[in-house]
Amino acid sequence: MTALKDYERLEATGLWRASAEAQRREVVVSLGDATLMLKDMSDQALTHWSLAAVERLNPGHMPAIYHPDGDPDELLELGPDAKDMVDAIEKLRRAISRARPRQGRLRWLLSASILGGAAALAFFWLPGALRDHTLRVVPEVKRDAIGLALLDEITTLSGPPCRAGASAPALRMLARRVLGESRAGDLIVLRGGPARAAHLPGGFILLNRDLIELSPEPEAAAGFALAEDLRARAVDPLGRLLDHAGFWASARLLTTGQVPQDALEAFAAHVMTAPQMPLPTQSLVDGFQSAQLHLRPYAFALDVTGESVLPLIEADQLSGQSVPEVLRDNDWLRLQAICE
Repeated sequence: MTALKDYERLEATGLWRASAEAQRREVVVSLGDATLMLKDMSDQALTHWSLAAVERLNPGHMPAIYHPDGDPDELLELGPDAKDMVDAIEKLRRAISRARPRQGRLRWLLSASILGGAAALAFFWLPGALRDHTLRVVPEVKRDAIGLALLDEITTLSGPPCRAGASAPALRMLARRVLGESRAGDLIVLRGGPARAAHLPGGFILLNRDLIELSPEPEAAAGFALAEDLRARAVDPLGRLLDHAGFWASARLLTTGQVPQDALEAFAAHVMTAPQMPLPTQSLVDGFQSAQLHLRPYAFALDVTGESVLPLIEADQLSGQSVPEVLRDNDWLRLQAICE
């Protein structure tokens, strides 16, 4: 889910209340690719809301008052001087609403399957079959929302994502170069967390800051982002979450459209510590060739001696060939300051 191009880098000031007991404070509101980011006046991130879960308390009236879905005590007030921001949020909310399945659709699908007969009943309630059926019917907007909810849980452990304003365009350039033009907002740099990289439902790719700050050139970081995307293509990230959470999480998602909070918390901790899924050499070779990236920088980042990754080095079909640059030097230097 990406923000409309008309509203890229849109910012406004507003008044934010964290809870019913908290004092209102002035904040800077930024419209991102999938979130509404709230920062204090010294540019420190305070919170971010999923655009798919933003609700308005007073439609048609100003100042506009918003809150995250399910938490009406946390409020954001945008006055007449933030009209462009209000218009952008409302346009995005309408677009998201149109993309959502009709209310009750998941429940109807389950009810229809139960009424279909004993054979259908047995099929849908077998754990593996229920999981597979859930993955087929969950819409993309819900996958995005689950990915953002997991990111919220991960950032409680790792700290907020690195978002230095001058580095943001370079991060988007890197994402476009590696993941594709439509996925400029899917690359996220964390201050801590996974040793190298991880992925979430919704297409989000997480990179540890060390891959950016400690690498002399961008090719290794680009390689880790691409390898993580190949893992996400090989095994459905939402399927990994449901496998970890168990049968009842699949049933809950199918019938209510929600993943239990304890399942999100447990899987977020798992993402932070789980080893990366190994990828066949040929999958890496094909993926790097398709993306026009050299394999050698990624391979040597995995093992500086090159001994354990010799098959990757030898299989690099682009070795010695010129490929499109990942980032210009000045953009790479800006990106390396993203956590400052």
